[in-house]
Amino acid sequence: CIPDGTNLCSNPSFDTPTIPPHSSSSSIPSSLKTLTLDGYFSFENLKHAAKDFGNICHYLPIAVLHPKSVSDISSTIKHILYMSSVTKLTVAARGRGHSLQGQAQAYQGVVINMESLDRPSMYIENGEVPYVDVSGSELWINILHETLKYGLSPKSWTDYLHLTVGGTLSNAGISGQAFRHGPQIDNVYQLEVVTGRGEVVTCSDKENADLFYGVLGGLGQFGIITRARISLGPAEKMVKWIRVLYSEFSTFSNDQEHLISSNKSFDYIEGFVMINRTGLLNNWRSSFNPKDPIQASQFSSDGKILYCLEMVKYFNPEKIDVLNQDIEKLLSELNYIPSTLFLSEVSYVEFLDRVHLSEIKLRSKGLWEVPHPWLNLLIPKSRILDFAEGVFGNIVKDNNNGPILIYPVNKAKWNNRTSLVTPEEDIIYLVAFLSSALPGTDGLEHIMTQNQHILDFCAKAQLGAKQYLPHYHNQDEWQAHFGTQWETFVQRKSAYDPLAILAPGQRIFQKAISIT
Repeated sequence: CIPDGTNLCSNPSFDTPTIPPHSSSSSIPSSLKTLTLDGYFSFENLKHAAKDFGNICHYLPIAVLHPKSVSDISSTIKHILYMSSVTKLTVAARGRGHSLQGQAQAYQGVVINMESLDRPSMYIENGEVPYVDVSGSELWINILHETLKYGLSPKSWTDYLHLTVGGTLSNAGISGQAFRHGPQIDNVYQLEVVTGRGEVVTCSDKENADLFYGVLGGLGQFGIITRARISLGPAEKMVKWIRVLYSEFSTFSNDQEHLISSNKSFDYIEGFVMINRTGLLNNWRSSFNPKDPIQASQFSSDGKILYCLEMVKYFNPEKIDVLNQDIEKLLSELNYIPSTLFLSEVSYVEFLDRVHLSEIKLRSKGLWEVPHPWLNLLIPKSRILDFAEGVFGNIVKDNNNGPILIYPVNKAKWNNRTSLVTPEEDIIYLVAFLSSALPGTDGLEHIMTQNQHILDFCAKAQLGAKQYLPHYHNQDEWQAHFGTQWETFVQRKSAYDPLAILAPGQRIFQKAISIT
């Protein structure tokens, strides 16, 4: 893809209205220049706004807004609404640019650089119901450091913390704590949102609840999150980090499901798949210690499909003895390969920010800003064995292009009023193929073809799978994705963004032209 407005991953004409504009788009920048703002617009050198972490789709905007205040965002949207009879202009909010398929881009539209937004000091309430008030442009890593000063932290995380609050709450925010606390969107008390009408609205479960639940997991379709009140809980200082291996998928998944269903379990549970990885346990020794070094040294991973269960227990150093007893009991209930028990002890912050260390290493080698054709799926528990048998070792014959995560969550504890779409069953699996098209590997086209084969298999086998961080090319595909929730989604779009100005990069709705 070329970052000049040409896009090869889908047809940008989807964002082009069938009714031609009444005047040329050259008048649009001059009209934006008339706005009185605390921040400013830029109209040149915009290629950074046509790039994201996925590095696959590139839509060049016509302008980038660098807001200093929420009113800058509101004024810009209202102005575009006012100009809607003569322009197809759309608006996309961009945080850290970690979208995968151009979702935070706006072809010939306006990209809002949320990082420019002034961030008021975080307000932390440490009473009976602790919470933190933060800007929608705030990074989760900064929230972690600030709340820890009070012995508190958010309860639900993503695996990577250098993301904005508004970005993850517009999707879901799922990690290894979600089986217990739900995704990040279930740990929010209140939001401030700028809607597609340009209105600045405070919403919560009790005030403007329809907008509140619509925005959470709403893919940016109903409003731009400018402020959030996030639930907090007590934070320990250290973690015990454990990895074990399985050779049989059914044993692995049974143990995962047992752990997420236990009242007293670990604080974090994830897993990953390794296909034909040479010297696997030797690679772990740099950060993990084997329980039995001799047996571990004799274990061979060559030519095998192995499944790693990753578990973490938070603790304070003065309670290490009780912790070790609890862990020993939990591990005794599992059926992993005994020689593959590896343990590590790190700080709470070091564990939560673990992916950032990988980022630093990859950036130093020039391997971070490569295409990332990720595929994230939610699979119902009743079909996860069918999925594993059909995909691992058949469609996917190795995972040299990146990790494959797989772990269950108990959706019965999740709030079903948000816009997030999941399979019907209470227990679902997140399966994430986190591929990188690195130089010297199979390449982007091969990975994307493999991803399509996985999707085709899910459809043919009627697994009832849903995409997480979804990407589709037309409204029919989106309607199939939302299923019974589609009507509600459309009604909310009509109420809060009637001209489909917001988040055009999702390719759900086509920008409308107001005829006056």
